[in-house]
Amino acid sequence: MKKIVEFFNREQNLLIHFCAAIIVIVFSFIFKLSKIEWLFIIFSIGFVITTELINSAIELATDNYTRKFNKLAMIAKDTAASAVVIAAINSVVVGIYVFLPKIMTIIK
Repeated sequence: MKKIVEFFNREQNLLIHFCAAIIVIVFSFIFKLSKIEWLFIIFSIGFVITTELINSAIELATDNYTRKFNKLAMIAKDTAASAVVIAAINSVVVGIYVFLPKIMTIIK
């Protein structure tokens, strides 16, 4: 348990993604998503968490390789971080596609 706490302390963005995933899963149960909708949601969650883990691995490997400023290291880290942003944007789009019609039904 101690190692998990250390991991989340070091990788705070991953903790944010996990918290968001839990909230989305709770809303998925509340809105009684179809199997296809669940597939989109689970895939999106997995996509974001996977890209965040890859980003963390690239950052740690890069930091282990060089402590000095290195333009290529910076580009590698920025590119990995951009992949996470793209995955997160993709997940927001999926969330809008899945949840917005259900929310609009409740509002009406």
